[in-house]
Order: sequence, then structure tokens, then C-alpha cells
Amino acid sequence: MDRKAENIFVTGPVSAEDIARSIQRLSEHTGTGAHSIFLGQVRADAKDGGAVTAINYTAYEEMALEKALGIREDIFAKYSLTCLHICHSLGEVKAGEISLFVLAASKHRRAAIEACAETVERIKKELPVWGKEITDKAEGNWKVNT
Repeated sequence: MDRKAENIFVTGPVSAEDIARSIQRLSEHTGTGAHSIFLGQVRADAKDGGAVTAINYTAYEEMALEKALGIREDIFAKYSLTCLHICHSLGEVKAGEISLFVLAASKHRRAAIEACAETVERIKKELPVWGKEITDKAEGNWKVNT
């Protein structure tokens, strides 16, 4: 199982290369039969203050890394996974770019799908990461996860 602690944060958007590397690493896990992937993309929402052009993410990194490790351990304990990878952006991420990548892998699809979905929900609710929306007219408000 790929359960080593890792830094989940990248500066700027999560790149296609980061995502591809994570997927490629799983080829070594020949017992894996299913991968479930979530990609969170910054939307160009229309707001009172203008259209969102980017989100600037900040975090209490030490606490967020500790919490992310706890979430990973909980998810590994609940589901039979071979891998759980989390990558979250810090700094500015423009509309259309990826700010969150979660990959869950297991022998069977149901465990991978459920583990991925639960991981995303827990990240959004529990990680001390904040996003300030930037609009085409001015800096907007702090984003509230729903």
C-alpha cells in the first residue's frame, strides 16, 4: 500500500504532469483494479463583484498536513485501498485550472469510488485551507465551501 506521508500542497494549479505521474505510479500496484479520480476546477462564477477570474488559496500548512494525514489514515482504515493521493493548490489558481486532485485506488471499483468521494468531502469540510475569489472588477470575498 502507498501510505507514506507526503506534502499535499503545490504552488499554483495542479499540473497535468502531477496527475499523470500519480496515475503512472499505480502501474506498480498490480493488485489494483480500480482508480477513482476527482479533479476540482476553479469556476468563472458570476458574482456581485464581477466574474471570478481566479482563487488565491492560503492554508495553515502544518495543521492542514496533519489533518490530511489523519483523513488518509481514516480512509485507508475504512476502505481496502492500495493508494490514496491528495494534491491541493496554494497561491493563485486561475479559472479553468485544477486546484484539487484526489486519486483513490483499490482492488474493486466501489471502494475506490466511495473512498474518493468521502476524501473530497472531508478535505472541503476539515482542512484549514481558505480561498479568496478574485474577480475581473476587484478582489472578491473569501470562498465558502458548500
